[in-house]
Amino acid sequence: MNEKAPATWPSANPPAAALAAPEPTSPGAPEAGARRFSPVALVRACRPRQWLKNALVFAAPAAAGVLGTVQGLLGALIAFLAFCLAAGGTYLLNDAADVEADRRHPRKRHRPIAAGLVSVRLAWTVGVLLVVLAPVFAALSGDWRLPAVVVGYLVLTFAYTYWLKHEVVVDLVAVAGCHVIRAFAGAVAVDVPVTSWFLVVISLGSLQLVAGKREAELRAAGGGNSTRAILAAYTPGYLSGVRLMSSGAMIVTYCLWALNDHPGPFYGISIVPFLLIVLRHNLLVDRGVGEEPEELALRDRPTQVFVALLLVSLAFGIYLP
Repeated sequence: MNEKAPATWPSANPPAAALAAPEPTSPGAPEAGARRFSPVALVRACRPRQWLKNALVFAAPAAAGVLGTVQGLLGALIAFLAFCLAAGGTYLLNDAADVEADRRHPRKRHRPIAAGLVSVRLAWTVGVLLVVLAPVFAALSGDWRLPAVVVGYLVLTFAYTYWLKHEVVVDLVAVAGCHVIRAFAGAVAVDVPVTSWFLVVISLGSLQLVAGKREAELRAAGGGNSTRAILAAYTPGYLSGVRLMSSGAMIVTYCLWALNDHPGPFYGISIVPFLLIVLRHNLLVDRGVGEEPEELALRDRPTQVFVALLLVSLAFGIYLP
């Protein structure tokens, strides 16, 4: 990034194990086969921090007020764990396929596969195993639709990895679509209807996050040289426009949802923390934070406070008579 305003928290340092690992001598250098296998490195390669996005499966059950029941909670947990298996497997396969590009990236070169802590062969093996297990585990819900949704998620993810990520604009929609599928899976897991309000808000919010991520990546690359080739087709202005358009439309949609057909004050009150979350995210992206959206929930204290307030106000609106 040419001129990057300071982030609101200290930049996350790469894990000590990754920093301590010797780097390949060249981008195409063979893996360090002599390095001892580390189960911890394999788990890190599955990127458990990014599994936070799988919490979207709880959105529809919570909005329907069924998370307080044993059946609703169990169904949502099955969906969550199934998507964690699917995500872990696809991350392994994606990093194994992109290992050479990741070794040229200043941050991604510390990932376990790129750093040689996990072999490409092992990553492929475990990745395939997790991908196969994900829909099998989803079948524990007793409803064939959840495994079908998980398979749909895997198909879209692989289509993105090997094709769609090279298509301008389509790549943004594909990544956002993965988030929408997660939210839809939660509704399927507990057999509750999905409203158009819910889908529109989730879709626009997902597009805002993806556009912000790409914008941060492009600025970090100085507007050009990046291991993600598709970034060369974008400009910061375009991605910023997509982000602002999505967030504006999402705010309007959420307000209409909260103020229509919802008795009591709590849904209306929830508009305030929802608005603060959206505005905070836009501010952080403009400041240069946004390459890893899940870090916002894990590290940014104002975002955490706003999310907590949103959840509390919605919980009062849903569960109080």
